[in-house]
Amino acid sequence: MKRFFIKNKETILYGLTLAALLFLLKWLELRFIIIDYSFELYIGAIAMLFTAFGIWLAVKLMNPKTVVVEKEVYVKDFTLNEEELNKLRLSKRELEVLQLMAEGLSNQEIAGRLFVSLNTIKTHSSKVLEKLDVERRTQAVEKAKRLSIIP
Repeated sequence: MKRFFIKNKETILYGLTLAALLFLLKWLELRFIIIDYSFELYIGAIAMLFTAFGIWLAVKLMNPKTVVVEKEVYVKDFTLNEEELNKLRLSKRELEVLQLMAEGLSNQEIAGRLFVSLNTIKTHSSKVLEKLDVERRTQAVEKAKRLSIIP
């Protein structure tokens, strides 16, 4: 091995010198490119930075942390308040209409469910509102629940 280096000393030295010269030329070329195009390089670096930030932000916004809270709900058994029902003098049909109103059904849907005409349901609804002394269906439902007439 030592003989190889001694025998080819000039060739190896020539090759190393050419490699160093090539490295120096490439380094100078890179410096000139950086100096000549510094503005474009800065713009490109800022663009890449904002692109990375945009991707990161999109991932964060698309996958928000979701917290699921499970909570036990205790439902007391419903007992009909017969005394209030008798005080208000609601008929069985009016009570049925009131329960269907509490389910959120429209007059047309209540009529279809009870197999009666729309005018009959309107009459029952107005009687229920009158007997509960309220003006709106939502008020009637809320008052009936408070009085334990409907669940």
